[in-house]
Amino acid sequence: MKTKLNGILTLFLALIVQVAIAQTVTGKVTDVTGEPVLGATVLVKGSSNATTTDFDGMYSINAASSDVLVVSFAGYTAQEVPVGSQSVINVTLKESLDSITIIGYKNTPPATSSVSAVTISSESIENRPNASFVQTLTGQVAGLNIFTNSGQPGANSTINIRGINSIGGNSEPLFVIDGAVVDEDNFRSLNPQDIASVSILKDAGATAIYGNRGANGVILITTRRGKFNQPLKVSVNSILSYTTLQDNDYNVMNSQELLTIERDRGVGVGARGFQRTPPFSPLTDAEIAAAPNTDWTDVFFRTGLTKNQTVSLSSGGDKVRQFTSLGYFDQEGILVQSDLKRFNLRNNISGNSENKKFRYNTNVNLNYSKSNEPNSIGSGAINRNYVLAAYQSVPYLTVDDYNNTPTEDLVSSVLFRDTPLFLLNRLDTYDRFEEEIKFVGSLDLSYDITDDITLRSVSGADYQNILLTRAEQSQSFNALLFGGGRTDAGFAQFSTARQLAFNQTTSLSWSKTFNSKHNVNVGLYTEYFKAHLRSFGFFEEGLDPRTFALGDGASFISDSAANDFYVDTVNATKRNAGLFSYFTSADYDYDGRFGFSGTFRRDASYRFSGSNRWANFWAVSGRWNLEKEEFLQDSEFIQGLKIRASYGTAGNQRIVDGGFFTAPDLYRDLFATGSGYTGANSLGLAQQGNSSLRWETVGQANIGVDFELLKGGRLRGALDVYQKKTEDLFQLGRTSGILGSYTFNTNVGNLYNRGIDFDVKYDVFQNQGNRDKVNLEVGLNFNYNRSELENLPNDDGEIPGIGRNGGQLGEYFVVEQVGVNPANGNLLFRAADGSLTENPSQDADAQWNGKNISPEFQGGFNLNADYKGFYVSALFNFATGIDRFDNDLSGFQDPTDIGQFNVSRDLFRAWTPTNRVTDIPSLDATNLTVASDRYMRESDYLRLRFINVGYNFDQKVLEKFNVERLRLFVNAENLVTFSKWRGFDAAVLSNTSRLYPTPRIISVGIELGI
Repeated sequence: MKTKLNGILTLFLALIVQVAIAQTVTGKVTDVTGEPVLGATVLVKGSSNATTTDFDGMYSINAASSDVLVVSFAGYTAQEVPVGSQSVINVTLKESLDSITIIGYKNTPPATSSVSAVTISSESIENRPNASFVQTLTGQVAGLNIFTNSGQPGANSTINIRGINSIGGNSEPLFVIDGAVVDEDNFRSLNPQDIASVSILKDAGATAIYGNRGANGVILITTRRGKFNQPLKVSVNSILSYTTLQDNDYNVMNSQELLTIERDRGVGVGARGFQRTPPFSPLTDAEIAAAPNTDWTDVFFRTGLTKNQTVSLSSGGDKVRQFTSLGYFDQEGILVQSDLKRFNLRNNISGNSENKKFRYNTNVNLNYSKSNEPNSIGSGAINRNYVLAAYQSVPYLTVDDYNNTPTEDLVSSVLFRDTPLFLLNRLDTYDRFEEEIKFVGSLDLSYDITDDITLRSVSGADYQNILLTRAEQSQSFNALLFGGGRTDAGFAQFSTARQLAFNQTTSLSWSKTFNSKHNVNVGLYTEYFKAHLRSFGFFEEGLDPRTFALGDGASFISDSAANDFYVDTVNATKRNAGLFSYFTSADYDYDGRFGFSGTFRRDASYRFSGSNRWANFWAVSGRWNLEKEEFLQDSEFIQGLKIRASYGTAGNQRIVDGGFFTAPDLYRDLFATGSGYTGANSLGLAQQGNSSLRWETVGQANIGVDFELLKGGRLRGALDVYQKKTEDLFQLGRTSGILGSYTFNTNVGNLYNRGIDFDVKYDVFQNQGNRDKVNLEVGLNFNYNRSELENLPNDDGEIPGIGRNGGQLGEYFVVEQVGVNPANGNLLFRAADGSLTENPSQDADAQWNGKNISPEFQGGFNLNADYKGFYVSALFNFATGIDRFDNDLSGFQDPTDIGQFNVSRDLFRAWTPTNRVTDIPSLDATNLTVASDRYMRESDYLRLRFINVGYNFDQKVLEKFNVERLRLFVNAENLVTFSKWRGFDAAVLSNTSRLYPTPRIISVGIELGI
C-alpha cells in the first residue's frame, strides 16, 4: 500500500513540476521585409506539439523553458530558437535554397536549379534615394557591372553582365517586368519601392531560352503582390534626402595666385586689368590682393533636396489578392537646372477559380514624370555647359559682374574668361524639359487542363510617350551672338515620341512524377514581339520677345521673302520592329539528387534578309546535389553542396547599340532625296546594304558550385567559372570607295570573355527572432573578367579604338609619355624602338599598352547587423583594372588656359632652369599638344556605396496602438571613396571631361505599417 501511495505521490509531483515549468509562448513570424508569414509551422522540437501562424503571422504554443521551437515554412530556412525564460518569441524567416528561383518562363527551387542566377530581395532595394532602381544593384551581384556616368536624376546606367559581348552591337541585358519586355535605358519612371525582387540570369542555361535577346544576360523584375487571406494592410514610406557634390583633388588656384601668374605671363586680367577695352594696364599687388574669390562650384552646383513618398495597400481573400501603391518622387539635381518629378500608380491583382485550376495575374503601372535635364554636358561649349563653368571659371569674377554687365557687352567682345557670365545668362534665358507618360502592364493567365498539363499565356506591354520642350529666348547671349544682330533670334523646339513594345508568350507544359523519384517537365512555347515608334517635331527659328511664353506658339515669327533666317524645320520618324520565336524546354530530376535541363529555340528577326532571318539557339545544363548522397547525409558541416554545369548559345540581333529600332534595314540598299546640281532635288545612294548580315552568337560554358556549410547554413555561397565566345561580331568591314563609302556593316571576328564569379555570406551571430541578441551577417562578392579579341577585319589584326588580336577589347593604342626633359623642360616620349624622343610619330611610335577602361576585378562586401531593434547595414563596392584619361586634369594643367580659365596649383611645379627635376613640363614647352598617355590614370576605387542605420520599434509595444511596424532610419549613398583618381567621381566609365558627377546623398526616413 505504501509503495502504491508513493507512486501516486511521485506522479502527482511530476505533474505539478511539469505544469510549473510549462508556459505559453506567443510571437509573430515575418519575412525579411517585415510581412507576416501565414501558415508557418511552429513545432516544439522532438515532439508532436505544433501550431501554425494566423493571417497576421501570430502563434501561441505551450512549451517548457528547456524546449526548442522550430519555425519553418516552405521556401525559407527553418529557425531553431531556445525558449528559456522568454514568453514572446518573434522570428524572421530568410529565403533558403528551397525557395523559388525565377528564370522567366518557369520557376525552379534553387536546390533543383542547374543555372547561374542570383535573386536580390526588396530588402536590398527599398528605402534608398536613387531615382533609378538599377543604381541600387551596384556592388550586390558578382558579374553585374553597373556604371552611371551622370548625376542627372534618373540618368541611364551602363549595365553589363560578365563583360561586354559586342563591339558594334548592343551589349546590355534584357529587362522584363512582370512579363513585359521594357526599354533597358529608361527606368526613371519606375518606383523602386514597388519591387519585390530582381533576378539576374547569367549563364547560357538560364538565358538561352530567351534566344534572340538573351545573349547579354537577362534581368527579371517582379513587383509586389498582396497575400491571400490577408486583411487590409497599409504601408507608408517617407524619405527626405540631401544631395551634395563629391570632393575632388585638382587643387585649383585662388584669385591671387591666378592673377599673379597671369601678370607674370602677360595674359588675362592680371596683365591687362579688368577693363574690357583699351587702355590696358597690369594689376598692382594691392589690386590683386583685393580681388574677390568666387567658388563657381557653389554657384552652378547646389545642395539638392529629394522628397520620396510611397503609400501602398494590400489585402486578399480566398480567391483574390491585390496590391496598390501610390508614389511621389521629387528630386533636385546637384547641378542647376536639373531635376526629376515623378508620380506612380501601381495595381497588381492575382486570383484563382474555386477549383484553383484557373489562375490569373494582372499588373498595371501608370507613371508620369517631368525631367529638367541640361544638354551639352560633357562638351567644351563655354556658352552651354554648366559643368565647364563650375569647374574651370576664373575665381576673380563674381555673380555681380553678370548683373552689372549688359548682355550686349558680352557679345561685343567675347572673352573666354567670361564663361561663367555666359552660363549665368543661359540659366536666365534657356529652358529644357521632358515629360513622360509611361505605362507598363502585363496579363498572366494559366489553366490546368489536367493535373499534369497547363496552358499559359503571358502578355506584356510597355508604352511611353516623351514630349520635349525647349526654348532659348531672343534676349539671350547665344541668340544675340549667333542671330546676326537680330533681337528676335531665339528658338523653340517641340517634339513627341511615342513607343509601344508588346510581347506575348503562349506555352503548354507537362509535368509528371514517376515512382516518387523521377520528375519530368516539358514545355512548348511560342513568342511574338512587336514594337512601334512614331515621332514628330519641329524647330522654330525666331521668337518675338514681347509675346514669348514657354511652350506656347504666340511668339513664333513667320518666314518672309526678305531672308531665310525664320525658316522652320520639321522632322518625323516611323519605325516598326518585330520578332517571332518558337521553342521548347525539358527538365529531368531524379529524387532531388541530380538533374538535367535543355532548351532549343528558333528565332526570326526583322533586321536580317530572308536567308538569314532565322537562327537556332540551344543550351544544356546539369547538376548533382551531393548533400543528398549517403556519404554526406550525416555531415554536420555540409548542409548543402551542389555542382552544376551548362553550355549553350544565345543570339544578338541588335546590330547597332541602341533601342528596339536602331539599324532596321542594313541588309538593304537605300536611296535618299537631297539637293543636287544647281540645288535641284536629286536621288542618291544613302546606304550600301549587306544581304549576308546575320546574327551575333554568344556561346557560354559555365561550371559552378553552390554550398551551404555549418549548422543552419551559416556559411553559404556560390563559385562560377565561365567562358563566353561571341562569334560573327557586328563590325565595319572595308570595301571599295567607288560607291562613296569605304566601309560597310558585316559579321567578322570573335570576342572572348573569361572569368570567375564568387559570392559568399556568413552569419557571424545567428540569433534570428531574438531581439535581445546580436545578429550579424557579412558577405563578399566579386567578379574577375578579361576579354580577348580574335580575327579582327584588318590585315595586321589591329584596329585602334577597338583592339588587336589576342588583346583586350578597347585596349589603348597610344604614344607613351615618360617624363620631362631636365635639359629644356619639354615632354619626353618613348619611341617604338625604345629610345626617348621629344617629337614622336603617331603612326610609328604609338604602341598597344595592355590597358583599357573596363574593370578586370570588381565586386562588393556588405555587413548587416541588428541588436535590440537597432540595425545597421553597409555596402562597399570596388573595382580595379580601370584606366581612364583624366581630361579634366589636362585642362587644369594646360598653360595656354592661363588668362582664360582657372588652372591647378600643379603648375607651380613646372620646369624652370632652377627646377629641372619635375613631372610638370615648362609652361613654354614646345610639344604640349602631342597626343599621348600623359593623362591616363588609374581609376580603381573602393567606395562606401550605401550605409543604413535605423531602429525597429518593438512589436509588443506597437500592437497596443494597432501598428504592425514602425521603422526610423538614416542612410547615405557614396559617402566616401578611396581612389587615386583626382576628379569628382572615380566610378565613371568614360574618358569624357566636364561630366555631371554622381552626388553624395544623405537621407532620413520613416516606414510605417498599419
